[in-house]
Amino acid sequence: MAKVLSDQLGTEPIGKLLVKQAVPAGIGILVMSLNVLVDSIFVGNWIGSIAIAAISVVLPITFFIAALGMAIGVGGSSILSRALGANQKEKALKTFGNQISLTLLVTTTMMMVGLYYTDSLIPLFGGKGAIFSVARVYYIIILYGVPLLGFTMMGNNVMRAEGKPKFAMFGLILPSVVNLLADYIFIYVLDMGMAGAAWATTLSYAVSAVYVALFFLYGPSELKINTGHLAFKSSILREIGSLGFVTLSRQAVVSSTYLLMNNILFNLGGEAMIAVYAIIGRILMFALFPIFGVTQGFLPIAGFNYGAAYYSRVKESINKAVWYACVLGSLIFLGLMLFPDVITGLFLSNQPHQSADEQAMNQFVLANTPNAIRWVFAATPIIALQLIGAAYFQAIGKAIPALLLTLTRQGFFFIPLILLLPNFFGELGVWLSFPIADVLATIVTGYYLRKEIKSTLEVPKG
Repeated sequence: MAKVLSDQLGTEPIGKLLVKQAVPAGIGILVMSLNVLVDSIFVGNWIGSIAIAAISVVLPITFFIAALGMAIGVGGSSILSRALGANQKEKALKTFGNQISLTLLVTTTMMMVGLYYTDSLIPLFGGKGAIFSVARVYYIIILYGVPLLGFTMMGNNVMRAEGKPKFAMFGLILPSVVNLLADYIFIYVLDMGMAGAAWATTLSYAVSAVYVALFFLYGPSELKINTGHLAFKSSILREIGSLGFVTLSRQAVVSSTYLLMNNILFNLGGEAMIAVYAIIGRILMFALFPIFGVTQGFLPIAGFNYGAAYYSRVKESINKAVWYACVLGSLIFLGLMLFPDVITGLFLSNQPHQSADEQAMNQFVLANTPNAIRWVFAATPIIALQLIGAAYFQAIGKAIPALLLTLTRQGFFFIPLILLLPNFFGELGVWLSFPIADVLATIVTGYYLRKEIKSTLEVPKG
């Protein structure tokens, strides 16, 4: 496999480079999303809809802790890309060392806090009624592996910042394959139920962490650090924190959204409505993988070329990333509008061991999910501008606008809408909140991105 060197980020044609970066990132996200999707299909078909609802309750808690690693990875990778672009190798090494130390310290601490407050957090995120006991089993086992997931997510972002997207892709594919194989063995063959699903996922986190560690220790990474690089440096920590806070804030808002959604939907329709949203959440993770791939591929290109002061290349990368992602978003939109019933049917089937209540709940979920899918994904063709716009400010190290644009969709529009619209439209109000928030956030992001391009990228630098 040909090695992609970081300096090629500033020399290769943007279109070719974006494809080279985005395709492996997209494939990696695809496989990871397929992992979550198939995992939910296995759990739904082999255990039941109550198990899907339980996973929906647990994921925002555990993913928030793991997102600390992603936040440190993204924040540090912005520094890395610009440092490599400016040929500041020692700064890049020190940044990476600080990322490792900070990730392990923070995620392990949060894991311990999460375990201590287990019985309080699960009901808070919608794990009520019949969901609680099932979610508790899954939550405790998953939380043990969260520091490993945080380390993996941090390392994966650094791989892309180095210009090695294929290795980052394999870092997402490997644990996904392990998880699916372990799911079959633990759930289907050994009949371990939710504990089996949890141990399969935790095992996949461990495998992915080992892969990332081996890449940096013995693989083709340019970042060969020593123990001195692991010692914290306050200036680097502040910069990682300010940029990583953007990603962390995004995940915090996502977790808050799950908290509100699960509680609002429980009040509207009980456990069955949470199961509907759980399926939609899995589809959201899976269906948008090409757009997320373009966004991830765009980040190191924009950061490197901005650090090297190649402003025309930065502008070209923005235009092409938005165009590519919009085309992909339109194709996703067509598939979801035409086949929501088929997609929903993949997740559930009635089994002989299930009670009459469980089978009735399955039928409710199958009947109500397709219409919700159409509303939730109604604005998919235009969301690329939101993602690329916020990613641009993060890539160039402008933390405040990156933070504000990241929070625009979920925090400033979506959360107020889901608190307001269900009072007038019931369940439909929940689903209407998605496209309305997407449209409003796209308008705001487009305005500020255009303004930034005119003031920064189109003005010659002295």
